Amino acid sequence: MDEEPVVITLTHDQAFVLSDWLHEVMMKSGKLDAIVPDRAVWSGIYAISGTLDKSLVEIFMPDYARRLEQARQRLLDVMGGDEEEEASESESRVPSGDDIG
Repeated sequence: MDEEPVVITLTHDQAFVLSDWLHEVMMKSGKLDAIVPDRAVWSGIYAISGTLDKSLVEIFMPDYARRLEQARQRLLDVMGGDEEEEASESESRVPSGDDIG
């Protein structure tokens, strides 16, 4: 078995927003098993979450929510859309076979 590490590169904003989402899914909602039923995948999820937690000083700052919202907005700006557009598009779009993969 090859145990050579894989390096994933994220921008700081991507890491911050992903860290918050992982925390919500893993710690607050308790729904990780519903989102990711394959427990073998959890190992990678926990490794990513732990690495992010060690790397991001923002998670300990009193203005966490403001910083998170700013990071989210910058990411949405780069992606060329806002959250309302994104939500309405995903609700109205019917998944196709191309979405699986």
